[in-house]
Amino acid sequence: MKEEHYNSRIGWLRASVLGANDGIVSTSSLVVGIAAASPGRAEVLLAAIAGLVAGAMSMAAGEYVSVSSQADTENADMERERLELEQCPAEEHEELAEIYRQRGLDKELAGEVAKQLMTHNALEAHARDELGLTEQQKVHPVMAALSSAGSFTLGAAVPVLIAAFVPMHAMIAAVSIGSLILLSSLGFIAATAGGASRLKGATRVTFWGALAMAATIAVGHVFGAVS
Repeated sequence: MKEEHYNSRIGWLRASVLGANDGIVSTSSLVVGIAAASPGRAEVLLAAIAGLVAGAMSMAAGEYVSVSSQADTENADMERERLELEQCPAEEHEELAEIYRQRGLDKELAGEVAKQLMTHNALEAHARDELGLTEQQKVHPVMAALSSAGSFTLGAAVPVLIAAFVPMHAMIAAVSIGSLILLSSLGFIAATAGGASRLKGATRVTFWGALAMAATIAVGHVFGAVS
């Protein structure tokens, strides 16, 4: 039976949590900030929907560019390693054996392990033990972009829906409370999926979300009073 480890979830978990968290925080902050300036519902909804669309596209583009850059670096390292294996296999064998000696194997065993692994798949052995690259940790730009955009949209949809149906006089409280509950749930779920502390995961996202909304409410009140 194949054992699944938490680090196999790092790629999609990071992108999904980041996207959902940003969707909730940025859109809810936008809604309460504009609502604090006392415009009508139409203005609040327009800003919320525009923030959702722009944010989702921005997350997708940013994640794709970032992960693509990482993938380019990994591919360049792999190509360099491939050339070195073709041009100087003996030196590469010694390099791999030295890695195993540093991990505790004696000289003869380290050399034999390096030889057998290189016979099986030399590039894979060097990618894993020299470069620290495995198939589980390989980055996928399109998957990361879609995960971020999708999770951002789901997160942002909550404050948008609240803004669409809750009375204006209760909008700030409803969006704030609803978003903080969702953020704490997101932190709890993400911590569970990643094998981390659930309390810590829920607390930190809730704290920063509350801080962001408080700041935008203050800005809304200031500029609303000025206008």
